[in-house]
Amino acid sequence: MQAQALTFQSLIDEAIADAPALSLALFNGLSDELKSRPQYHMLLEAWNRRRVDFSASLESALGQALAAAREGRDPLGKDRPRDADSLSLVDERQALQDVGIAHVIATIEDQSRAELHQLGNFFAALRGIARPLKSDNPLRAALYAHALNQAVQQQPLDADGRYALMRAAADPLARHLHEFYSLLCRRLREAKLSEMVASHGAGERASDLRQRQFKALSLQDGRATLDHLAQRVEDVNSRPQRLGQAEPPPRMGPASALGAPGADLLSRLYDQILADPTLLPPLKAVLARLQVAIVRLSRQDVSLLRRQDHPTWQLLNRVAAHGAGFARADDPDLREFLQALERQIQPLLETAQPSAAMFQTASAEVEHFIREQALRRSRSSASSLASLEREQHRDSWRRLLREQLQAQLDEAGAGQLLRDFLLGPWTEVITQTMVKEGRDSAQAQRAVDLVDRLLASVQPPRDAAALKALRVQLPGLVQALEQGMADIQLPADKRQAFMAELMAMHGRVLRGLPAQPDGRHEAVHAAAPSPEDLLQQLLSERESQLPSRWAHERVDRGVLPTVPLGLYQQHDSAEARKAMADWLNQLQIGAWFHLFVQGEWRTAQIAWISESRQLFLFVGQDAQERHSLTRGALEQLLVNGLIAHLEEEDLVQRAMGSLLQDLDDQA
Repeated sequence: MQAQALTFQSLIDEAIADAPALSLALFNGLSDELKSRPQYHMLLEAWNRRRVDFSASLESALGQALAAAREGRDPLGKDRPRDADSLSLVDERQALQDVGIAHVIATIEDQSRAELHQLGNFFAALRGIARPLKSDNPLRAALYAHALNQAVQQQPLDADGRYALMRAAADPLARHLHEFYSLLCRRLREAKLSEMVASHGAGERASDLRQRQFKALSLQDGRATLDHLAQRVEDVNSRPQRLGQAEPPPRMGPASALGAPGADLLSRLYDQILADPTLLPPLKAVLARLQVAIVRLSRQDVSLLRRQDHPTWQLLNRVAAHGAGFARADDPDLREFLQALERQIQPLLETAQPSAAMFQTASAEVEHFIREQALRRSRSSASSLASLEREQHRDSWRRLLREQLQAQLDEAGAGQLLRDFLLGPWTEVITQTMVKEGRDSAQAQRAVDLVDRLLASVQPPRDAAALKALRVQLPGLVQALEQGMADIQLPADKRQAFMAELMAMHGRVLRGLPAQPDGRHEAVHAAAPSPEDLLQQLLSERESQLPSRWAHERVDRGVLPTVPLGLYQQHDSAEARKAMADWLNQLQIGAWFHLFVQGEWRTAQIAWISESRQLFLFVGQDAQERHSLTRGALEQLLVNGLIAHLEEEDLVQRAMGSLLQDLDDQA
């Protein structure tokens, strides 16, 4: 490729051309990993059976993603239109899959961090984007991790086997991509684009400021204190000026109960708060207006700069954390929030002597509004959420139905064919209808009533009128049975076998004969189930109640790749279990999070929590992006560092970190 021909499309074309080589390198590297590492030997048999399909699946997934990138679409499909009512369920299996994708992404980025940085700046410069993000690079690590995941999902393995295969493939994939990314960066140098890339990435970014904050806070064991900050400000203000150094500008402001040093600290701290890069401009404007009320409060409340849990700071932190969940200043929900915030701070601005209690009241009202707004965001998914919550009752409803049907069939003396059908497939039909439509819904009642209709249909008619009525009813009965079996996706061979026997029984009944060909009445069921029948029924019930062991078992955290969060890693200890339970139990509607779900980092808000606290609805910055996570899925994300509360590092702490770093720079 000629240097002068370097374009967005030409780099994508290089990636497309590299796909077969990548597939071959990964195929060979993965085979070597599985053979050389004892922990992967259990995967060899399944790998050897389907390894030929792996390369084709990987190339197909890469081809589709890269073709989308070349056309200017997002290669991961995030720009596809979504149904506003759609709702995805993330359970423990999906969370484990996300952990695998995150591990592959981290492995690739660790080996090619500098190259990915250059490529990201290049693609951002081509698009005229001022602040490059990972998503600006169509050849980012996530594209290859997702393609690998699609290929792995085709392998005949269970969830833990696929996860292990993802982990085994991470290093070979990262090695090949490091060579490929290095090649692309050489193309940039040959095209003399290095200066453009470097200048586009120049300047202090939000991430640079964050590093300065972290550096300052790390000197204070990760958390600055107001007392320490006040002392540092006083030290700097009292330090003799060096020769030729300009005097710092005097801080103008009213005298306060805090004294001159305290007033100076408050002014400096608020300057850092308003300079926080995570705050959107309209939010900064509101907080700037609130500064007047805070200064007035400082005249009489000496605890303002002594208590970090002061209602004033709590209000600022909550407002900033909620505002950080919005990506655009023109977001309608953000505008609505700002209007509500203006109403709450107006009394504070109009009062000559505001009190801490007034700030506490304003904070409570803001919290109430955030919760109500979040609940409104969940309303479009109300039916799906209700179905998900009813899903938790599936097993208990199934057991209760079987008990009731068993008693009814014993009383009716039903034959074995109908017993097997009603206690098996049709119980599933009723249960599925209850979960989908509601336990007391008309649809569920019709499914229950069909039991009586079916039992009556194999009884000999009493007279000609009853025979005529049966002929009229049978087509509707058969249609309802067919529909119910289709709803639970009963295999076609089982469906056809049952319907063939039932039609034969109905044929005999319509001819005035007993339902059974040997002359015995279908309603006569003298023989008790054999021990073998009882055992088979028990096994069938157990299998239906435990559809997947991954829905109930905990993952071995020792084999998970990402960095654990302290105590949560020790999942077998009582302290870890308590810490995890406490974290999950304190989750509240309205809180915003960064979380890695369905293969992508997302910013989302809790908009609904089930009564049992086993299901949580997260609504993204785009209100059409909705994810329902089980409690078990959240546990996996928490343990692996794939979820972070936006309030865990609050606005005031960030401002204190920045101020500390500025004071260090002046020393």
